[in-house]
Amino acid sequence: MGYKLTYKPYGEHSVLIEWSKEIDTAILNDLLRFQDLILKSELNSILEVRSAYNSLLVVYRLEIVDFNTAFIELQNIYQLNTDVLKTESRLWKIPVCYDSHFGIDLEHISELKNRSEESIVTRHSSVIYTVYFIGFLPGFLYLGGLDSKLFTPRKSTPRLKIEKGAVAIGGNQTGIYPQESPGGWNVIGNSPITFFDPTKEQPCFAMAGDKIQFYSISLQEYNQIKTLVEAKVFQLESEVLYD
Repeated sequence: MGYKLTYKPYGEHSVLIEWSKEIDTAILNDLLRFQDLILKSELNSILEVRSAYNSLLVVYRLEIVDFNTAFIELQNIYQLNTDVLKTESRLWKIPVCYDSHFGIDLEHISELKNRSEESIVTRHSSVIYTVYFIGFLPGFLYLGGLDSKLFTPRKSTPRLKIEKGAVAIGGNQTGIYPQESPGGWNVIGNSPITFFDPTKEQPCFAMAGDKIQFYSISLQEYNQIKTLVEAKVFQLESEVLYD
């Protein structure tokens, strides 16, 4: 555990724990291990722990009377030996249609990068992404691991309407819009699967630390999968990974 963390009060019921402000898989792994340790600890006063790129928000059931005591308890947990802690994640294989019908910003990125649209699709679907956290919208996946040659600034003026399932590039990240919403990322495709279902015990199938691998499908395949998804018979492929 080589990170120097900061602990701050966050309202009357929460503690904010922060790592250095960068997007890094080593920080993410350390953060998720700490989160797991907190949740498995004997601190029954903790209600939940929420993760982001480089921070954890520890929410307590009751108002925190002494923040210094809370900080010390959390610091002691962080310093525990976690060599025997084995973490499990999943690799999710996500179908994406990069057809021009959906990839409304592919041409723009192609011109900006001086690369063919086919090359952009190949680069985008040939890497394995890491889910850093889920936010902005319920089920919106923030993915790290984008090929540096595809880094593209977000739009200066967001669109008022982005389709559900849109796969988009924003800076050095890839994101997936789980529902129709405004958005300023560059849309390059669309996935026919459901990323957030409030009727399920776990509404979003993916979790921070999971991996995502896109694979390209045709417009015809997109429509076929969408029909299966709507009929609730589509099975999303995944495999278990161990750290």
